[in-house]
Amino acid sequence: MSDYHKVKTSKLTFKGEKRKKKHKEKKSKIKKAKIDKEEESRLKESQIDTDAHGGWWLISNIEEFKGLIAVEVGSHCYMSAMDNGKFTLGAPRPQGQGPDLPEQLTGVVLSDTKIAFKTGFGKYLSVNRSNCVVGVSDAISSKEQWEPVFQDGKLALMAPNGCFMSLNPEGDFIASSRTAGTDEIIKVRSFVEKVSNKDKDDIPIEEKSAKNIGDCEVNYVKKFQSWQDQRLRISKEDKNTLEKAKTDGKLHGALLDRRAKMKSDRYCM
Repeated sequence: MSDYHKVKTSKLTFKGEKRKKKHKEKKSKIKKAKIDKEEESRLKESQIDTDAHGGWWLISNIEEFKGLIAVEVGSHCYMSAMDNGKFTLGAPRPQGQGPDLPEQLTGVVLSDTKIAFKTGFGKYLSVNRSNCVVGVSDAISSKEQWEPVFQDGKLALMAPNGCFMSLNPEGDFIASSRTAGTDEIIKVRSFVEKVSNKDKDDIPIEEKSAKNIGDCEVNYVKKFQSWQDQRLRISKEDKNTLEKAKTDGKLHGALLDRRAKMKSDRYCM
């Protein structure tokens, strides 16, 4: 009998029957709980940082360079505009307070890669012949377009001259280095109300206001029609294809094709 006890036993299985993997669901729940805990911890740290800077939160992508922003160099010190068009580093701000008025800029997103900055004096930032950062321009041209570069959670600002912005020993903001080292790493903070991904509404007004797919097509035709003969030109093709295109995520392309066939779209005549 002792020999029988040495034999390992297992659950009886039949041919073709798949064995259930144990603990798979449990491991998945543990992994999800771990991710949720890490996210909660990250959000908590982010909120502590925001509170320490008077409600000014760290920008992490180019879309957030909108509205009231400030460039932080070091800890609680901000880039400050002077009435002569130059910039200097402001005095350290107390814990819990944000940047002073001369340290506040207005960010303008120009494209997927380019932004512009406007001072409280109504001037846009650029770089002069001495590679000094100045705010003297009344309008935005290629010389006022900056490029934020994000890498490994850090940020550097590439000036219009192709160099990265930094603070020199004399206390002036310059752009003279072709590479981003420790001196070129900065932080940009925003005071604009942060919108979560859940609150974002990316649905165009042409689709939001439409009761059905037909109304949607009319709205887009009104928006893009060339109006050469002052008549609304709507395709008479079956609209069921538009319903399918919408399901497949190809609605805009399908609408453009229909307008092109009618020779009514001002972008594809």
